[in-house]
Amino acid sequence: MRAETGPVTLQHVADTAGVSRATASRVLNGSTRVVGSDLAERVLRVARQLRYVSNAPAQALVRSTTTVVGMIVHAVDDPYYAAIAAGAMRVAAEHDLLTMLASTLRDPDREFDYVARLRAHRARGVLLVGSGFTGTARNERLGEELTAFADGGGRVVCIRDNPWQFDTVLPDNRRGAARAAELLLALGHRRIGVVSGPAGLTAVEHRLAGFAETLHAAGVALPDRAVVGGDFTRDGGYAGMLELADRYPEATAVFALNDPTAVGVLAALREELGRRVPADVSVIGFDDVPAAQDVTPALTTVRLPLVDMGERAMRLMLDTTPRPPRTIRGKADVVVRASTAGPSTS
Repeated sequence: MRAETGPVTLQHVADTAGVSRATASRVLNGSTRVVGSDLAERVLRVARQLRYVSNAPAQALVRSTTTVVGMIVHAVDDPYYAAIAAGAMRVAAEHDLLTMLASTLRDPDREFDYVARLRAHRARGVLLVGSGFTGTARNERLGEELTAFADGGGRVVCIRDNPWQFDTVLPDNRRGAARAAELLLALGHRRIGVVSGPAGLTAVEHRLAGFAETLHAAGVALPDRAVVGGDFTRDGGYAGMLELADRYPEATAVFALNDPTAVGVLAALREELGRRVPADVSVIGFDDVPAAQDVTPALTTVRLPLVDMGERAMRLMLDTTPRPPRTIRGKADVVVRASTAGPSTS
């Protein structure tokens, strides 16, 4: 056994096992050349005894890639991203890949930097998760970074609306919001308010458009004062509901553009406004994160198959067969729970 201190190298393993460095590398780092089973077992046994850890950067130089996949999200504390990450990481683990999760902290400029860093580290692929942005200049710059990553041999998959030619899992935001509007209309609501999300996000734009278009087609107005801003957080939903109550107090239903916002809306109605849900005001959210069924009352919401979306995106990333970019839609359905009912007749 080694007496000296310091990290165990591949040469240490080879010397202790009595094989060449090349043979040890073929066993431990992977190779198309086959090593005999007895010899391979001896090398593996010695590696375990010496607690050898392979040099990932060195392997990356040889293979032109690593076993690391980057996943870039807007916020790690948002259950939307947690559910997608769970699905993606499950598939990555099945293929012995390490998923590196990076949060932009809702700062879009960090996306450029993270993609460039993943390219420098020769990551195998990058999953870009979360709403796209409406600004042309930002999309062009990010597209250049992603193209450079792909040109270097990396795989790019988006879980978002985007203008680029990469494989995409696309949340059905517009149709999901339309289904939310259809439910409220079918229940008899005609005075409906919206607590929205951050400006400049395509997801916000598409959800608002799908909702408003469906109301308009039914002859129901959505006046400007019935739509207030939000930031896709519980606290933003709370503040947004208070503002909506001041600007549009006659609303009998509220559409929150994501579930954390809807949770804040429920809290504001209960704690500050003294309004009963759904007896006085119905509330519907979007995404169907795990906590949606555990709040009181349980939240009616638009369900996106978040875990499945993560799984499918990772499988697209692992599929290196040359083919035109593919788009898979994450189908949206409404899940009716206790937070919605017909408007009060009193």
